[in-house]
Amino acid sequence: MIAPSPASSQGFSLVLADVDGTLVTPRKTLTARAIGAVKALNEAGIAFAITSGRPPRGMAMLVDPLTLRTPIAGFNGGVFTHPDLTVIMSRSLDPTAARTSTDLLLDKGLDVWVYTQDEWLIRDRKAPHVARETATVKFAATVVSGFNSEHFVDAVKIVGVSDDLDLVAACETEARKALVDKASVARSQPYYLDITHPSANKGAVATELSSFLKIPLEKIVAIGDMPNDVLMFRKVGFSIAMGNASDEVKAQASAVTDSNEADGFAKAMRRFVLGQSEQDENAAAISRSNHAGVSSRRRA
Repeated sequence: MIAPSPASSQGFSLVLADVDGTLVTPRKTLTARAIGAVKALNEAGIAFAITSGRPPRGMAMLVDPLTLRTPIAGFNGGVFTHPDLTVIMSRSLDPTAARTSTDLLLDKGLDVWVYTQDEWLIRDRKAPHVARETATVKFAATVVSGFNSEHFVDAVKIVGVSDDLDLVAACETEARKALVDKASVARSQPYYLDITHPSANKGAVATELSSFLKIPLEKIVAIGDMPNDVLMFRKVGFSIAMGNASDEVKAQASAVTDSNEADGFAKAMRRFVLGQSEQDENAAAISRSNHAGVSSRRRA
């Protein structure tokens, strides 16, 4: 675990980042600039944490490149783990709410995925977005013929999936009305509707990390691109929307950066958190390159 650090010169002590659409590119990769920006945060004494609708094991590939030392908030805060993926805390859905969610989504024509703390359950391996999600999280789903009561006992997230984006949006509204205080309902992507425990949302993630790391909420920066990220925007001291976010999301952030296709995350860290100019970053990049060259020659 990372120890609480003094605030940076900009007054921030922790950056909390969404993953897909924010930290990684559309091809689900980390750029050299993103990795360099997180390293610069660490060097400035600013902690860095990630949160996502992904399961924790679906973020394992980010741990080493980013030298993560803070808790990982998977399933939008449904499960918190240490960087080695040992569980700190898990919030399962009420089984009745899980069943109600699944029935509602299936009745409306969405495909449904059920996540437990350890498994990803689907009905059809050829269904939309399954192949892409498998490539993203780096593990395969378990195919079941249908969902039963046993699957809902330990469900931490129900996902409705459809490429009919208007239908997904309509289901979000209907699910919120049907579940009221029994679940948190939000789109993590335009084609994914995530249903989790009422306290499993990104606003609660910010609050939990503030308590766990003993960092005041006003010293936290949050960055994201989707409506479910707005919940953490509202909790923290400074918020940044990605350039690929909707106008609605951008309007609720303190600042807007470039898209995840144009290294918007790295640029935001340098400009808004570290207070560096592009020239400063270029100089740092040259320094790192020269250092790498010297190290390589020494090994040779």
